[in-house]
Amino acid sequence: MAHGIVTGFDGSARAEAAVGWAAAEAAQRGEPLRIVHAWPWLGSARIDRPAAAAPRHSALPELDEVADRLRDVHPGLDVVTEAVADDPVDALLGRAAEHRLVVLGSRGLGGFAGLLVGSVGLAVAARSTTPVVLVRDGAPAAPVAGTDRPEIVVGVAGESSAAVLEFAFAEAERRGARVRAVHGWEMVPFWTAAGWVPPQEDVELRGAEVGDALAKALAAVRAAHPDVESVAETRTGGAANALVAASLRADLVVVGRREHRLGTRLGAVAHAAVHHCTAPVAVVPHD
Repeated sequence: MAHGIVTGFDGSARAEAAVGWAAAEAAQRGEPLRIVHAWPWLGSARIDRPAAAAPRHSALPELDEVADRLRDVHPGLDVVTEAVADDPVDALLGRAAEHRLVVLGSRGLGGFAGLLVGSVGLAVAARSTTPVVLVRDGAPAAPVAGTDRPEIVVGVAGESSAAVLEFAFAEAERRGARVRAVHGWEMVPFWTAAGWVPPQEDVELRGAEVGDALAKALAAVRAAHPDVESVAETRTGGAANALVAASLRADLVVVGRREHRLGTRLGAVAHAAVHHCTAPVAVVPHD
């Protein structure tokens, strides 16, 4: 049975942020934390190796130092460290199925518009059968300034969102947080002399229909978690824009990823969240 949280560590600031977030989450859940350092070569360098494959002996004592710091911050936390000679993506995916959650560092957009999060984080999030949380350096560990309590923002996309909603509400129940369930939608435009425009007379009617559908999608998870405060919010402008806009004061953003039999990828909404949300982003796989 899956148990505990696994996180990757490479000595970077974003990895430090991810490990710290993972430790706090593990302590809150009362579950163990496994910190994995994976690199194709852990032994002495050879002349035929590329420069990027520097020896990683120094990572081994550093892992122990990180574990000791986390135990000081979270007394009683069970922390296990592991250094393996393997591709980081393969190593993390191999351990993901044994754990309830994977936590990895994220660069967000970085210095170039459109730059992806990083090959390891994206590859694991796109292929893992376990939920993956991507944490940026500087992500808030406490409620965001200006909010009265933690808030979790979750993107809702109809009936397929059941697993995503359950993850968000269960997390909110552990944290004493509010859930903001967001569904973004767009009107189908039509052609006029001025160009493509939305049918304004139908916006109000369509908005009411979308709101009703969102309430129905939330009914079961609200019943399962009656103590969790939740807000349903619909926004025009598309799903990705709506989620990013709603996440400005979020402590955690939760998005879904449909599992594909042919190929693995993140959808447009998950990509937008990972790139543009400053809060940690949980990518939850679902059928």
